[in-house]
Amino acid sequence: MLIAGFPAGAFQTNCYVIAPAAGEECVIVDPGQDAAAGVDELLREHRLKPVAVLLTHGHLDHVWSVAPVCGARDIPAWIHPDDRHLLSDPAAGWGAGGAQMFGGITLSEPDDVKELADGAVLPLAGLEFVVDHTPGHTRGSVSFRLPGEQIMFAGDLLFAGSIGRTDLPGGDYPTILRSLASKCLPLPDDTVVLPGHGPQTTIGHERATNPYLKEAAPHAGPTRGIS
Repeated sequence: MLIAGFPAGAFQTNCYVIAPAAGEECVIVDPGQDAAAGVDELLREHRLKPVAVLLTHGHLDHVWSVAPVCGARDIPAWIHPDDRHLLSDPAAGWGAGGAQMFGGITLSEPDDVKELADGAVLPLAGLEFVVDHTPGHTRGSVSFRLPGEQIMFAGDLLFAGSIGRTDLPGGDYPTILRSLASKCLPLPDDTVVLPGHGPQTTIGHERATNPYLKEAAPHAGPTRGIS
């Protein structure tokens, strides 16, 4: 399997490209601010053909480049319906100060937008992505898992040593704890977590060291591997 990525723009949002191997079809996850050039570079380097963009949530720093990336290649974007409005109204994701900070930025939906559902399995680029609805950072936050590879694209649910903020519109701290308990804690320790910001980690490392996962643990049922 090929997974390549880079931190995009001022927000340093991790954008990923995933394919079975070089020279194959691929999926792009979270093309953020000024990500188009970096995506193009990865596609050329690995001779990849993108078939879809997957969005972990609708915040501007994760969706900034989705319309141009999709439009240039006539591919769909997938997002949870609870965050779809943020594709064309990015300021709505940032509260009262959003209009002041981002009011001059005009974004639009890609021509083809498909909606994600919890538990859905997306067969894309020869891979199967399992969708987990993980609200708390936003109402429509999701993570994507490749169960056969023990890999999780966590968006802003879980970081190395931390979790996503919950003080923006649609955020809720008890809700994100429930998402961590139900979607992260049951995963095997060797599951690799590729977050929306910062370095990769593993579920086992976060289970042992992340104070937020420790706080979430009482909300979880018996720990068991899920697929």
